[in-house]
Amino acid sequence: MSKLEMKLVDNIQGKFIVKLYQRGYRWGNLEVERLLNDVYNLLGDDSTNLNRMRNAKNYCLQPIVVKNLGDDEFELIDGQQRLTTLFLIYKFMNYNPNFSLHYERSEKSAAFLENIDLSLEEDNIDFYFMAQAYKTIKNWFENKIETGKTNLRTVSRNFENLFAYNVQIIWYEVDEIENSMAMFTRLNIGKIPLTSAELVKAAFLSGKEQNSTGRKDEIALQWDNIEKELHNDSLWYFLTNNSAEKYQTRIDLVLDLMSGKRIGDKEKYSTFFYFDNLKRSGEDLDKIWQEIVRNFLLLKDWRENHTFYHKIGYLIASGYKNLSEIYAASKNKTKREFLARLDEFIKASIKLESEKNYSDWNYNNDAEKIRRLLLLFNVESVRQNGEQSQWFPFDRYKFGGKGENSWSLEHIHAVNSQDRGNQKQWREWLQLHKKSLENFHDENKELLEAIDKMLALKNIDGEKFSELRQKILKTLSPEGMNDESVDSIANLALLKCEVNSALGNSVFDVKRNAIIDLDMHGAFIPFCTKMAFLKYYTESEKNQIHFWSANDRRAYIEAINRVLKNFLAEPIKEG
Repeated sequence: MSKLEMKLVDNIQGKFIVKLYQRGYRWGNLEVERLLNDVYNLLGDDSTNLNRMRNAKNYCLQPIVVKNLGDDEFELIDGQQRLTTLFLIYKFMNYNPNFSLHYERSEKSAAFLENIDLSLEEDNIDFYFMAQAYKTIKNWFENKIETGKTNLRTVSRNFENLFAYNVQIIWYEVDEIENSMAMFTRLNIGKIPLTSAELVKAAFLSGKEQNSTGRKDEIALQWDNIEKELHNDSLWYFLTNNSAEKYQTRIDLVLDLMSGKRIGDKEKYSTFFYFDNLKRSGEDLDKIWQEIVRNFLLLKDWRENHTFYHKIGYLIASGYKNLSEIYAASKNKTKREFLARLDEFIKASIKLESEKNYSDWNYNNDAEKIRRLLLLFNVESVRQNGEQSQWFPFDRYKFGGKGENSWSLEHIHAVNSQDRGNQKQWREWLQLHKKSLENFHDENKELLEAIDKMLALKNIDGEKFSELRQKILKTLSPEGMNDESVDSIANLALLKCEVNSALGNSVFDVKRNAIIDLDMHGAFIPFCTKMAFLKYYTESEKNQIHFWSANDRRAYIEAINRVLKNFLAEPIKEG
């Protein structure tokens, strides 16, 4: 039967066996000093103040994973480096710890630890690292004594008290039938540490308290089913912008939500501590588990509700709110009240500054605001088409864990920017624009001939390319497209960064053909971006297929105003 609990360092006792499959002690100065500093910093600046010492906050070291061998002996599966360092600290302070370490690879190592004879450090590699760690501890104590104007007795006493009252470990005693070597490989060679979720699961399934064997089996099955469902990217990337690679177990997302863990919380096991405190305070584990299941089902319900899915999904994808904030906003609210709160968040996410209106937003100064507004335009356009039509694919929008940062604003018609690039890029640009010029039959015969002549050259002159490029742009650009309108919302759409980069400073007709080709080959093109390039918003009698004209820009803005009318403070004007 597995066992999971918190133990104060001073309460660690027993004989720990380090099997042959493990390497020896290998911590260096950095790791040893970090442990010493992390523990001693609990006292604050005035480490001589006993009241402050008694009020020091608790600190938890990484888990110690063991298998009970009986007679107070344990196979040490994970935690050898930490336990050995703690043993060395105790020995330096002339304090005999309640535990001992025995290494199958070298029985002499246990004797070396007991006596710390530095003259033997060159005898084998394990002695060497243990001796170096002991010297690091000695130097650290001496430096603390010198800088703190104190003495060894005081610093040692502080450490002894911290180990007795404040510094804990997570004690994870695995089931006797557990394959020790397989677990060691996962935790060490595979570099996959225990997660909070695994420790919480062990808390529910270990020991004799609360749950019968049948109920524990049921919890284990439900746990695995939740984990499996969260591996559906459609659900996962609806709930978070975080790459799945950041989570060894995805159920951590649900547990973090319940524990109130904040983004950026550096305490790796804070979620486990939350549930462990509930257990220690006498909370019914079965009721806690039922609450976990209810919360997961709530998240699933949001995913399966067409309206909640799109509104919550937008708020998370845009980065305006995270799942924890939305979860908190849902507490003690009816569905109608919660929906109204979501709408308030959405309005605030694109709220105008008092002195501005949307027509003032431009690519150079307001890119992030425009990107968020266009994301909302895309999500709302899909939502308003109805659940029988389609659902915005947040998983494809965020695929790879890059989130909204992988999306950029694409100029629907080319930016008249300075020429950059190399021979290969210039040739690609000329070939692409040649195809568009050919659509005008004989009107651009001279330009087509000039392109052919330049492409036939072994090396293209940059200055001559620039001159020809300007002529091509002038021919393929709509009238009335000035620098101001180029950078306005009316000429911007969402596109994947790598696609945007590939298209470069191309005219509308070139981009349109490229986007149609990408869409035909399965690339994800946001709904409204696709509709813009297909001239979906422009009435047929005003449609000029090869240009992004003033009529197109006006129709595009009218569509944004129509779709977002419930969220915009005022209509957007076409610049």
